[in-house]
Amino acid sequence: MPITHLLYLHGFRSSPQSAKAQKMAALMAERHPAVRWWCPQLPPSPQQAMALLQAGIADWPAESMAVIGSSLGGFYATAVAERQDCKAVLLNPAVDPARDLASYIGEQTTWQNPGEHFFFEARFVDELRALQAGPLKVPHNYLAIIARGDEVLDWREMAARYAGARVRLLEGGDHALSDFDAHLPAILDFLALA
Repeated sequence: MPITHLLYLHGFRSSPQSAKAQKMAALMAERHPAVRWWCPQLPPSPQQAMALLQAGIADWPAESMAVIGSSLGGFYATAVAERQDCKAVLLNPAVDPARDLASYIGEQTTWQNPGEHFFFEARFVDELRALQAGPLKVPHNYLAIIARGDEVLDWREMAARYAGARVRLLEGGDHALSDFDAHLPAILDFLALA
């Protein structure tokens, strides 16, 4: 069934202004204007982020919705997909952000707007831990694009977490997936939006 609703979740210190989010937004507007597109600015609190998402997709049809998530957004996308039983595309997804972000407690800036500051609180690490989804209920609901050249996250951890899912393991690449355009056909095909 083709996707009618598409949610995009950005990563830590990122925003809807990220290159991948902007690329997907433009692509959806141009090729699939009937698809409901939503790419919210996620609050620093994981608990608040999930509450925002749950409220925003409350009336979305699980059978024809999908979520795309990059890095920390991939962690959130997994939590959403497990709750909604929907398709998810994961771009270098964070596997254990509670561990990885514990050293980022304090004032942070966003990549797209260095003048914009937010505070990452210690309690957010516990909130991330509470959101950790267990084993994937329906592995074939997932497409994970994982770069061996990711300089931020361990590709082996990502590949192990999404074993059984459809995985595109890239020989090189980087955390930002600078070659994102090359993966669009596979993403659109997976979402039945080709």
